[in-house]
Amino acid sequence: METWKGKLGLIVPSWNTVMEYEMQRMAAGAVSIHSMRIEHTADTEERLLWMGTQVPAAAKLLAHAKVGVICYGCTGGGFLKGAGYDQEICAAIKAATGIPGTTTIASVTEALRVFGAKRLSVASPYEPWLNERLRVYLQQSGFEVMAIEGLGTQAHSTITPEQVAALVAGVDRPESQAIFISCTNFRTLEIIESLEKKLGKPVVTSNSASLWKMLRVIQDPRVIPGAGRLFREA
Repeated sequence: METWKGKLGLIVPSWNTVMEYEMQRMAAGAVSIHSMRIEHTADTEERLLWMGTQVPAAAKLLAHAKVGVICYGCTGGGFLKGAGYDQEICAAIKAATGIPGTTTIASVTEALRVFGAKRLSVASPYEPWLNERLRVYLQQSGFEVMAIEGLGTQAHSTITPEQVAALVAGVDRPESQAIFISCTNFRTLEIIESLEKKLGKPVVTSNSASLWKMLRVIQDPRVIPGAGRLFREA
């Protein structure tokens, strides 16, 4: 019988249908995923900022499940106001619950630093204005964005992994040391390993980094088959 090794708390936008699915597949039953949803039906600056104000209340409810860590699983909601805002959210989770908190974008930057990656290629489903905010955040965080491209859509979950792979192939640059695929509502799990083999560099996604960080917080060092170099090397 497999041992139940921990409980992870996840806060997601209400329209997100990908993050929980990919996290549960990666956790593979040994860790349970417990989620709270915050109302969200449009990626506008106003709505993304409003979601951030709702995180402490959502975290308090997750705390009832005695989870070991809580992640705010909205990438854009963490980088929208630039570097430092993500850490404010992490601190707000901890202050509201006493439980360690993280955000997706904070997890991503930590993962990229593990690889020593400074020069990045970035792929996302976002519209241009949100990609520009992401570029600014990454630059403020010490990274150089060699290329960034989005699909200009808010229908993130409808994009197939094959379409994501094609987007990544188009944004990769020889000088880029890693690929970052942004958005927790963007299907990537099926293609991480194949992209790493094809491109010869780490591929960090919003969902892989979020789970990696949460597992490390609860001191679970597992390697997850199919989830990329991040779990094997960090």
